[in-house]
Amino acid sequence: MKPSPDSVTADALVIGTGVAGLTAALGLAGTHRVHLITKTALGQGGSSPWAQGGVAAAVGPDDDPAQHARDTLAVGAGLNDPAIVTALAEGGPLAIRRLIDLGARFDRAAGGAPALGREAAHSRRRVLHARGDATGAEIVRALVEAVRRAPGIAVFEHTFAWDLAVRDGRVGGVAAVRADGRVAEHRAPAVVLATGGCGRLYRHTTNPPEVTADGLAMAARAGARLADLEFVQFHPTALAVGSDPMPLITEALRGEGAWLVDGSGHRFMPAAHALAELAPRDVVARAIWREQAAGRQVFLDARAAIGPEFPSRFPTVFHLCLRHGIDPRREPIPVSPAAHYHMGGVAVDGRGRASLAGLWACGEVASSGAHGANRLASNSLLEALVFGARVADDIRRGSKARAPGANGSAAEHPVLGEVVDAMAVTTATRALMWERVGLVRDAAGVSAALVELGRMEDGFNRVMAGAAPCRSLGEARNLLIAGRLIAAAALARRESRGAHFRADVPDQDPRWQRRLFVVAHGPQLDITFDNRDSLPAFRAAALRGAA
Repeated sequence: MKPSPDSVTADALVIGTGVAGLTAALGLAGTHRVHLITKTALGQGGSSPWAQGGVAAAVGPDDDPAQHARDTLAVGAGLNDPAIVTALAEGGPLAIRRLIDLGARFDRAAGGAPALGREAAHSRRRVLHARGDATGAEIVRALVEAVRRAPGIAVFEHTFAWDLAVRDGRVGGVAAVRADGRVAEHRAPAVVLATGGCGRLYRHTTNPPEVTADGLAMAARAGARLADLEFVQFHPTALAVGSDPMPLITEALRGEGAWLVDGSGHRFMPAAHALAELAPRDVVARAIWREQAAGRQVFLDARAAIGPEFPSRFPTVFHLCLRHGIDPRREPIPVSPAAHYHMGGVAVDGRGRASLAGLWACGEVASSGAHGANRLASNSLLEALVFGARVADDIRRGSKARAPGANGSAAEHPVLGEVVDAMAVTTATRALMWERVGLVRDAAGVSAALVELGRMEDGFNRVMAGAAPCRSLGEARNLLIAGRLIAAAALARRESRGAHFRADVPDQDPRWQRRLFVVAHGPQLDITFDNRDSLPAFRAAALRGAA
């Protein structure tokens, strides 16, 4: 892509303005000239403002980071990196103090201490909330206000990152489409991906429409190492009223005693797991899926646990329910699983460094080993805070090298000559991923999905070859690439573990207690899997249809 004459240079470039991106930009303010790119308006896009459940941190008198780390490891099904988990848990109290210093207003108990809730698989009450169930929005508000005050941060709103600029194996910026359609290159010796997850890849999701796997797909095209792609977390309780996206019904409700019941009022979770409604998310989601597969509706009943206090304790959920004609004080809430979070992403180390020089990643787009095969509830905002700050620390400690020049292989794109229906491609991709590579998978379904995704991608790329870059085309392209990567990883992992469940191999296999690392090669994205252990590495170009 040929950059326009107004290409710009900074010391650091941060792509994405959720909690991770805002935290990284703030950490660099004052020492670096920072360009902060967002494809929406600042503070209004991505999953962070939608986060209801809270942020986990060991700040209670009966808690400590070591216990938080143990809980995180227990949920991760043997695939967490213990050192990363320790860094995450130990960084929690400091991250909360920093937020409070920035003006974040967390809910308080009667004595003034933080009011702490408990969520699934936590052994302690350690989840902080703001305005009951508006935690993400409050954290983003505080961070956005700090970014607006900070020196040296230039914000580029409604700017879509199209592709990373790579030269001699080093990332030196990004080609981006501005709101007016012009293409410019933002150059910087340090590029931070904080673009969020891939929820829009699935027909049923709690994520907003702009969560389209942009960072994952850009990193794949650039040749960065990826990891844990098969692990997509499906939140057990989204509001089942036919909307897209599906409103989230926070896990904090179950933490406060709400029950899952079928249409007859029977509570089914005690028979599914010893922790009942507080079992890990993958267990609860599949239990609901089994009820639905048997033809039974599922509801979350909070009448006894919360009842008349619903408007004050959970105002966001309360008003969401009322908007759809449901009064949760007097009737149970219809719920269903929906795609919520991706444990996979760009493989990074404990400092957020990717495999390509000049590239860092943090937040949901990154895969550090913090979550393993299944994320512990309310660790996502924490990860964004802790590792956003660690990325900034690492960049600050490095030298401010001169920003590399543009990628010499970039080509100019003429005006589109043939209409590409990006919406139709996106709709078909989402339906296919939900049906074939969703909550419950098998080799036959995933193989069929790979064939169809490959066919769709080939056709899309041929038509798009002469297209002018724009956000809708870029998002459709990114979803197709992410879908094929996730499907290939799901087929490669021949076991069930954490959020990855294969009906044809429903048990864990100790030989697979290892992470899968993926590198995509070439314009057709042939995939090489490297599991870094005794199982042989293998090429997966044939996975576009092979079982």
